[in-house]
Amino acid sequence: MNEESQTPHVDIFVRGKKYGVPYGLTIMDAIEYAGFRLIRGSGCRQGMCGACATLYRLRGDYKLRTALACQELVKDGMLIFPVSYSPANKATYDIDALDSSETILLEYYPEIARCLCCNTCTKACPQELEVMTIVQAALKGDLEEVSRLSFECVECGLCALRCPAEIVPYYVTRLARRLYGRYVVGMSGRVEKRRREIAEGLFDEELEKICATDIEKIRELYRKRDFV
Repeated sequence: MNEESQTPHVDIFVRGKKYGVPYGLTIMDAIEYAGFRLIRGSGCRQGMCGACATLYRLRGDYKLRTALACQELVKDGMLIFPVSYSPANKATYDIDALDSSETILLEYYPEIARCLCCNTCTKACPQELEVMTIVQAALKGDLEEVSRLSFECVECGLCALRCPAEIVPYYVTRLARRLYGRYVVGMSGRVEKRRREIAEGLFDEELEKICATDIEKIRELYRKRDFV
């Protein structure tokens, strides 16, 4: 307990060094409180971008856990290992040259056939998505099911980081959603309308105004923006 603030503190370990931080902070806030400047690993800070993927362990627990640093609260004795970048193999393709066949995902991501059904990917997902079920749907070529189940994926990479079969589920689901939207659902009428408006220059004046605005004013507008 800090005598000055009377705020409970907890001890955390960032890259092996111990820090005392106020109870109730998120991992991200606690890391910054400890004096670190987050250049990588901090994006929207709202759980929407997946940039703050983090591994951690708890005192007396051998399990390696996963979280988004902007969402998970610190606990006493937490050992924190930020994942600033996790490289993964992404297939190269021309979306205009593909089709929506049942084997298309397997063709570009053959590693999905190696799925062990261990469910490690699901346990690693901070969005609590059924990642293993998604991979199995991808193996069957069910673009609709993959798209539906992976809709809230933020591509943090934690599922791929923990997968023993070296599958990268978020790249598989990205391709599935692109194919499903292009060849199965088709373009939304509202999207087509907005595309025409952009092509016709409807927003050019507003865009030029923003480009000419002082950067500090833009930052202020960003901070005060409405969240839908």
